[in-house]
Amino acid sequence: MPVFTVHAPRADDDELQQAAPDQFRFVRDGFYVWAFVFGPFWLLYRRLWLATLGYVVVIAASAVALTALHAGSGTRFVVALLLASLLGLEAGSLWRWTLARRGWQSVGVAVGEDREIAERRFFDRWVAGQPQPIGFTLPVDRGAPPPARSIPLPASSIHGDIFGSFPNPGGSR
Repeated sequence: MPVFTVHAPRADDDELQQAAPDQFRFVRDGFYVWAFVFGPFWLLYRRLWLATLGYVVVIAASAVALTALHAGSGTRFVVALLLASLLGLEAGSLWRWTLARRGWQSVGVAVGEDREIAERRFFDRWVAGQPQPIGFTLPVDRGAPPPARSIPLPASSIHGDIFGSFPNPGGSR
């Protein structure tokens, strides 16, 4: 079952509690097929500018290194496949890193068969955890407390059982 991390724009606690549901971002853990297939386009679509720049630099550096090593087309394909696989595996982490760099905070984790179910589960918990407005009601006068009974204890049992084993102050030893 997919696991999503939930992120919201950083704000004061009061503003975060009243944040609109469309401001939250759900980032799935796992392999991103579209990032694997369309690497830089997926990064640009998600507005991951630094990750896109880093990906292009790594691709260019690997192309230059493979050209300097006179690598064949099979080696170039394997290296490109490995880099695309790495992007597919780490796409969620790059997205979370970018959100954190932009000042977003992680507010929770949601689990569900798909994103919609995970969102529903998260917002059900989120709403249940929010403080509810407290209505003021006047206290009800319930009268005085019930009277307490005082039962006297026999004097011999107090002094003989409990205090008889201790010496009396000022008495003989």
